[in-house]
Amino acid sequence: MMERSTAVIFVLLILCICRTLGQTCEGNCGVKFDLCSCHSTCMSLEYCCTDYKEYCVEVFPYSGSILGGTDFIVLKASFNKSSEIICRFNHNINTVGYVDENSRGHCISPLLYETGWVPLHISSDNGTTFSRVGAWLSVHTGKLAAQFKATMVNSTKWQYYGTADVGGTLKMTWNTSLVSAERVNIELWGYSETGKPYSDNWQGEWEYLYSLAKDQPNSGSFSFLPKPAENGFSSWELGSLRISPSNYPDGMWNVQAVWTEDHALAWHLEEKFRQNSTVWALEKCLAWDQLENQLPNFLSEIIDCPCTLAQARADTGRFHTDYGCDIEKGSVCTYHPGSVHCVRAIQASPRYAAGQQCCYDSTGAQVLTADSIGGSTPDRAHDWGSPPYKKPPRIPGESHWVYDVLSFYYCCLWSDNCNYYFKHRPSSDCRSYQSPSSAVVFGDPHFITFDGVSYSFNGNGEYTLVTSAKKRLTIQGRTEPVNRTTIKATKLTAVAMKETPSDVIEVRLVSGHNGLEVLQNQKTLSFSEQSWMDLHGVFVFSPASTNVTVMFPSGAGVEVRLREGTMTTTVLLPEEFKDSTLGLLGKMNGDAKDDLTLSNGQLVLNLTNPEEVFSFGASWAISNNSALFTYDSNYLLDTYYYVPRHDHTFVPVFSVPESPDDPLANQASEICSGEGSQFCRYDILVGRSPSMGNATKVSFQSHISLVEDLKRVISCGWLSPPKNGKKKGTTYVQGAKVQLSCDDGYTLKGSAERICQENGQWSGDDSNCVVSSNFAGIVAGSVIGAVALIVIITTIILHSRKQKRKDARSEEAVTCEAL
Repeated sequence: MMERSTAVIFVLLILCICRTLGQTCEGNCGVKFDLCSCHSTCMSLEYCCTDYKEYCVEVFPYSGSILGGTDFIVLKASFNKSSEIICRFNHNINTVGYVDENSRGHCISPLLYETGWVPLHISSDNGTTFSRVGAWLSVHTGKLAAQFKATMVNSTKWQYYGTADVGGTLKMTWNTSLVSAERVNIELWGYSETGKPYSDNWQGEWEYLYSLAKDQPNSGSFSFLPKPAENGFSSWELGSLRISPSNYPDGMWNVQAVWTEDHALAWHLEEKFRQNSTVWALEKCLAWDQLENQLPNFLSEIIDCPCTLAQARADTGRFHTDYGCDIEKGSVCTYHPGSVHCVRAIQASPRYAAGQQCCYDSTGAQVLTADSIGGSTPDRAHDWGSPPYKKPPRIPGESHWVYDVLSFYYCCLWSDNCNYYFKHRPSSDCRSYQSPSSAVVFGDPHFITFDGVSYSFNGNGEYTLVTSAKKRLTIQGRTEPVNRTTIKATKLTAVAMKETPSDVIEVRLVSGHNGLEVLQNQKTLSFSEQSWMDLHGVFVFSPASTNVTVMFPSGAGVEVRLREGTMTTTVLLPEEFKDSTLGLLGKMNGDAKDDLTLSNGQLVLNLTNPEEVFSFGASWAISNNSALFTYDSNYLLDTYYYVPRHDHTFVPVFSVPESPDDPLANQASEICSGEGSQFCRYDILVGRSPSMGNATKVSFQSHISLVEDLKRVISCGWLSPPKNGKKKGTTYVQGAKVQLSCDDGYTLKGSAERICQENGQWSGDDSNCVVSSNFAGIVAGSVIGAVALIVIITTIILHSRKQKRKDARSEEAVTCEAL
């Protein structure tokens, strides 16, 4: 009891001293003081100011829809019943919070026009002061998990409603726990963009339109029979339905709610649409065509598509799966029939914020719009938006809907006039696509450089893997001994990276080495709710605790995979990095001879000398000034921060011991074979771990497969069918064959089969369809015969008329004689 009282008194004393000295976390989150810290690392260092959790807050859940309405709890902060909570997002958007029966503070997320982490400030005195600081993650509706959205049952029916043979009731469902109310309203909100495109007055806005139903039971289900909207609301063609508590006024902003996905509002369009949707849609398509003719051409500044599906999935620094057509989720490709997988360029184009989408069929070939409605299409507005967001065409999701998706409905889905759409959204072929170069670190660390040099470096410390002054990219690696007592080998345990002015991203092994931890500017990120995060100057994707991909604006990508307690780190760099890289992963210039260049510029002369290679690696040890790593434990401070970054006292085993008496010798022989077996044998016989050796073998083989997937593919470009003819074959890469033929009555002039050659040109001659000579004779004969027939018929008719007149005159003469 005495010890407990002493501890309490000590804490109160420290609190008093800290406050007296001004060392409080109120208004100081992220600051490190002399006596305590308000920095995110203070928890693991056990050095936090006593009011750290009160003012530097965490929230649960930490993420929600960009459309807002998520109710979240402020963790570990104290409130009372009289607290009047105001939550301020991004410094300028306020929502009203509340205190629950357990004295926990709650906030409601607002409708935003941006994705990613936004600053959160919380007031408990009705907005007089905002003393608590945190962050909120705004998520694109397409990337939000289904359980956090209202579901449109049979969504295709919703978006085709009113077209031929599509009608009846519509149904939606939702998780009732997302709206804390017994009765709810079902509201329709619309989105529109106004002002001149690409001008300062170009704005996007969500607006409440009307309620479908009021004061409905919060049953989790609602059905209705749609009818054309009244009062001019049918002119709104894009929107979303919101379920919110019925005690709020109609259309009140930023209340607890759950939303459907944004969608085309076919079901509420005017009666004219229902009477003849094809004619209505064609008028819209033609109007869009005229608008596009007036807008700037963005096609020249977007990246070309990869030639094959294998390339598209391997180029993870520049392309990512399109959630609307994912081979891993059954290839449900609503907007791209015939495709099995699509990817999107991760970065929007620099000037117009345009996007690129690339789709592939079951053979792995790119699908082009010139051949199929399901082909790859560029986008005037990137679906995922782009920094700084907030204004068109950079508003996530919605700008893309306005300029690229609704027009697809007009021209292709609600009418059969895709030629207008594809005139402005033609597929980009792959003739200009250049694959990235790849390098890898794996096992007890082994290295394969960008130019293919392989070596091992078992230094203990922190080193530069890649640095590029030209692109301002730095990637660093940390190693530590596999076993500090008996095994003289190391392994990679953390990588840290930055592309100025981006956030610093660190990926490291968690305690126990059974998972990966991601840090953003020294603060741990949780991927328990979202697998994709838009950060400052960088994107991070982590679908599992063993899998992290980091993507930078330059197109550089870093993949970190956990295998058997070891990190495999792959770096992919686009062609623009050529001749600008240094570090343990070598110079990326196509010349393997200069890859092992020391930090002082000297070359390793003998790659087979392990001591010389070891000196090369040691030369790339980082300094305190250049370090990007987080030192949030006494172990990390003592092992790396307070000492030289390369441990000169650690001397590894340089060569694999070969002893038939080694109990692991047989396993090494069984597991390790073929190319790269020396790495596998080292990790088993020196690292003393068959599982690690097997993981090394898998990592090596994966890298070889990656290099193969990224090999340059020659494309000859799209080949058109001849006029009055057709073609067979829609693949246009080296070795592909396209057969050409003509319609009946026409003869092919030129090559009937053309092959894509190594030089990027089609074999043979251009093909044309001309009128057949025998067909011309038939036509001429038919014309002459028809003319002769007409002459005969005319002669018969004239003769008949002449005879009738003669007979008539004879009858008249007889009559006269009789009279």
